Amino acid sequence: MDQANPFETPKTFSLHRAEYLVGLAVTTGLIIWHFADIRWLPAIGLFLYIDLIGYIPGAIAFRRSGGAPIHKGYYVAYNVMHSLITQGAVAALWCWLVEPEWALLVLPFHLFGDRGLFGNFMKPFALPFEPVRQPGYLRLLDDLGLKHPKPVGHASDPVPVGHIAGSAARTLGETVPTGRGATR
Repeated sequence: MDQANPFETPKTFSLHRAEYLVGLAVTTGLIIWHFADIRWLPAIGLFLYIDLIGYIPGAIAFRRSGGAPIHKGYYVAYNVMHSLITQGAVAALWCWLVEPEWALLVLPFHLFGDRGLFGNFMKPFALPFEPVRQPGYLRLLDDLGLKHPKPVGHASDPVPVGHIAGSAARTLGETVPTGRGATR
């Protein structure tokens, strides 16, 4: 992955996740070390509010939609709430308005866990809200001679793409124009 090719292969994705697992291990160690110093009611609230605002509404909307595209606001909410920048600002405000405290460790613990354990990173508008294997990505892996990642295990696979106007009309065999004449 580089600035000209902003995608990851299954191997680089695993390595990317591993970096967050290191962060998760460090925050877990600090939580254990300072277990008696943590105010657990605020810690539980700080841990849960990220998903209560950023994930659960979008997950419900996605399940109700039957895999059809959902409003982009759910993606924005997810990305804002699951941002280290946002949670760093929340921690800074908490330190200023409440007090610096060990309960704030649950913020990076949550984000590092989502990324390291579950592989959940920012959600692009062009993909379904929940993980769905994309035929275009699978073709890219084929072109690179790489194995496909394991299926995600939905009861039924939702429509792979359709969040960008016109993309739902493309078939798997249709070629996409490239070069100077291509438009997006």
